[in-house]
Amino acid sequence: MKSFVTGMLVAGVSCLMLCSMLVVAGGFAPMPGFTALAATPAATSPSPSDAPDNNADVLAADHALVAALAKSDKVAAGKMFDADFVWTNSAGDTIGLAKVMESLPTPPLGDESGAEVNERTYGQVGAVQSASGKVHILRIWAKRPAGWRLLDYHEVTQRSGAAPPPGPGTNDCQNPCKGVPYTPKDDAEKGILKSWGELETAVLNHAPQVWSPHFLDEFVLISSGAADPATKAVRLEQLSRPGFGPAPPQLAAEPVVRFIHFGDSVVMIGQTKPYSGKPAHVSRIWVNRDGMWRMAFSYQTTIQSAAPIVPPAS
Repeated sequence: MKSFVTGMLVAGVSCLMLCSMLVVAGGFAPMPGFTALAATPAATSPSPSDAPDNNADVLAADHALVAALAKSDKVAAGKMFDADFVWTNSAGDTIGLAKVMESLPTPPLGDESGAEVNERTYGQVGAVQSASGKVHILRIWAKRPAGWRLLDYHEVTQRSGAAPPPGPGTNDCQNPCKGVPYTPKDDAEKGILKSWGELETAVLNHAPQVWSPHFLDEFVLISSGAADPATKAVRLEQLSRPGFGPAPPQLAAEPVVRFIHFGDSVVMIGQTKPYSGKPAHVSRIWVNRDGMWRMAFSYQTTIQSAAPIVPPAS
């Protein structure tokens, strides 16, 4: 597999999900709901700042998984899935391990022989990104006692052509700027939600210098409402323009957001709801650097099977 182009790495969080999303064939039944997970013990492997990128062990496991999926080898693939595994396709439908093993999904990029692939390691978490054209896939691997296991598979197909006209919006950011419908279980979750509220407030106020510290340099946002990824530098330039708002999508109360802990790295899986339009399934990785929780990746896929949210009457 080819090396992933470094310039694909992106920045920016928020309002892209307000756009209409590209519909792609899915065939999944939406997962009925998430439950919050208990934290796993602190990482014993190298700290995120010391962990190598393009980790050979993670890439070897990922290559074996891609080959198994391309051959529809359920037995081989099943050995690499984590017990908490979820799969989200480009239509935003999410299923768990039992449903995946009943009928193994077909990946849109096949054996990925023509895809651009890279990996970044954050302690006990490995993030593999694969892309070809408008199709982007994030595979999040977790270091377990038995080895690396796939925790999260997330597809995004970005739109082609001009963006549709935006729907109604609001500048009133309560969630997540001032709070969310979730009670954090520990200091890590409190720190993540605090960071998220602060960075979204910075987006609302077009305050790039306040926004920037909340992200790692390699941060990438890939949303099905956008035509392309946007680098951190581009996002900073956008926020430097005078303006205000609109408010970002809100964290959904149901299904309950999942925080899966690996010491100084946390995988966040949940849904967000825009002021108007359809909700999105979101996968993120947060890393504790220098005492602040910073976002490393955010993949966002509109849930095409969901009913559109109708904003309150003005």
